[in-house]
Amino acid sequence: MAEENEGFIEDDAIILADSDDSTVDDADTAKIIPFIMDKYNRADEYRQQDEQRWLQAYRNYRGVYSSDVQFTEAEKSRVFIKVTKTKTLAAYGQIVDVLFAGQKFPLTVDPTELPEGVVSDVHFDPKEPEQLRESELGEVVNPYGFAGDGKDLPAGSTAKTLLDSIGPLKDKLSEIDNVREGVGKTPTSVTFSPAMIAAKMMQKKIHDQLEESSASKHLRSTAFEMALFGTGVMKGPFAVDKEYPNWDDEGEYSPVIKTIPQVSHVSVWNFYPDPDATNMDEAQFVIERHKMSRTQLRSLKRRPHFRSSVIDEAVALGENYSKESWEDDLSDYAPEHGIERYEVLEYWGMVDVEMLIEQGVDIPDELSNVDELQANVWICNGKLLRMVMNPFKPARIPYMAVPYELNPYSFFGVGIAENMDDTQTLMNGFMRMAVDNAVLSGNLLIEVDETNLVPGQDMSVYPGKVFRRQGGAPGQSIFGTKFPNVAQENLQLFDKARVLADESTGFPSFAHGQTGVSGVGRTASGISMLMGAAQGGIKNVIKNIDDYLLRPLGENLFRFNMQFDYDPKIKGDLEVKARGTESLMANEVRSQRLMQFMQISSSPALAPFAKFQYIIREIAKSLELDPDKVTNNMDEAAIQAELMKGFQQPQQPTDQQGAPAGANPADPTGAGGGNIGTGQAPLPQEQGFSGNAEGQGAPEQPQGDGQQPPAMGTVQ
Repeated sequence: MAEENEGFIEDDAIILADSDDSTVDDADTAKIIPFIMDKYNRADEYRQQDEQRWLQAYRNYRGVYSSDVQFTEAEKSRVFIKVTKTKTLAAYGQIVDVLFAGQKFPLTVDPTELPEGVVSDVHFDPKEPEQLRESELGEVVNPYGFAGDGKDLPAGSTAKTLLDSIGPLKDKLSEIDNVREGVGKTPTSVTFSPAMIAAKMMQKKIHDQLEESSASKHLRSTAFEMALFGTGVMKGPFAVDKEYPNWDDEGEYSPVIKTIPQVSHVSVWNFYPDPDATNMDEAQFVIERHKMSRTQLRSLKRRPHFRSSVIDEAVALGENYSKESWEDDLSDYAPEHGIERYEVLEYWGMVDVEMLIEQGVDIPDELSNVDELQANVWICNGKLLRMVMNPFKPARIPYMAVPYELNPYSFFGVGIAENMDDTQTLMNGFMRMAVDNAVLSGNLLIEVDETNLVPGQDMSVYPGKVFRRQGGAPGQSIFGTKFPNVAQENLQLFDKARVLADESTGFPSFAHGQTGVSGVGRTASGISMLMGAAQGGIKNVIKNIDDYLLRPLGENLFRFNMQFDYDPKIKGDLEVKARGTESLMANEVRSQRLMQFMQISSSPALAPFAKFQYIIREIAKSLELDPDKVTNNMDEAAIQAELMKGFQQPQQPTDQQGAPAGANPADPTGAGGGNIGTGQAPLPQEQGFSGNAEGQGAPEQPQGDGQQPPAMGTVQ
């Protein structure tokens, strides 16, 4: 189990200046523990109705009838058609396909429109201004700009002033004395974009951190609960110590421990938000409920700011985990499940400053006059395990809750299962009726007149059964009746309910493999049109993921790096953008449009206005290729272009008359003979026609008239 730290370690340990007091008087916790428990009980009570919705969704997904479903005596079938599971997995699969279509986490970092603290562009020219010819300058009078355009250095400043604002390029350009702000205007000038360089380095940093923390796996778990229950939750970033395998020169195992930012999935069942909030921006607090073993609880002692002696006291009090009512359904009513565990509550939210001071938490002087601050509090068995100020700046609760379908009046959203709850009930009812009717109609109903039979006989019926009839009794004593078959009508109603399920969820059946689609869906273009229309339902879902999960997660990682990573190369006025919705367009369509635009912009008139590097990278993304691996940057492209020149066909040497050396002077085409010329193909009876008989060819031309013989393959 990875261990969390409230700090980030690059080379040297960076420990936040929070209290690490391991000795606590029980009197000091008399306020904070009831405060946390009151918040937890309020949030738990608020969730009751939501828990019932989630349980119903889970039962429909598993194909299990609730205990409150009452069947009549006539109903024998208990069949459950798990269409909810099919729809949920279809939605989940489409979400995953969209988010990971580009094989990278859908997050990018770009400079702001007007970046502060770092300039957008700088340039320098290897040639001094006086060395530049007029032909090189063109209409540019001053290659470094003109007075008043904002590109010249302020009065009294030097080039070093500009170097302080170019971020990651400061070390590289410090030796150049003619660096100027803006884009170079001469053919020999070299232009850099410090803001863009910092953005791309920050983006690579964030993507590397996400890969290190297996963020893709946690995002998939979140997407599944979001589709099923209506809400998905992720936590992070928080620091963890990760062990990397390493062997020294002598072959001894010597692992390397690095502290990295970690993100994780949090089950919605263990998530207790502020009941008065409708989203995370409004939440005053959040409580996460942990179920820990004895070993996991004791491992908290190795993490910073946890009180070791108090943890030992909590462990000595014994296991205190008690199952909630909904856990029986989730665990299939396992009798001993979760008994030998500890319940640990992790609180993130506002706390009175007075309580923080009582616990010995160091309050900065600039915050001493405020009434409340954000804190992180852990409690178990009535013991205060940890209490520190929120280490993040600006203070934020490190949780992201994303709704599948937004409910503007509730914190929790609406999922696939809830949207089709009624239609699932209808489909189950119609199918049970069809099965019961098929059983009845497939068997004879036996009617027996006992007055005509000898008394005391066994009335059971089986093949070869003999009934004894009383002597002289008139008429037939045993009759067989066939029950009418109306299963087809029930199945038609079932199909109608399934269509309603398609409409209520926004996922038509053909999107997850239903066969027998008629009408426009029988053609390839028709299916493409239907699939395009089906994507409209998922568009809002992906937009919710962008707004409520990806963008906040990216911003949290960005702020984490800005706060705890001291690498100046990734610093700048940057913004994080979520790119999930960009993947909604089918890759093949996007690729075709990009290729079409590239062809149009290749004309000499439009080429200067096109950003071909960006176009090529986007084409690679649409083909599900990593653009960083299959495309070159500007410097690499220049080198590659020079190398390509060496592979061009060398020009043939010419004679004094300008014709290629060795060419037949009688062949003006320069083809060197053969039947390949610039005119039309030879016709029958003409020289060069392959179908001519031996000795047959074009009529001989008169000689001596001064005319040149006709070239092969030309028409006279």
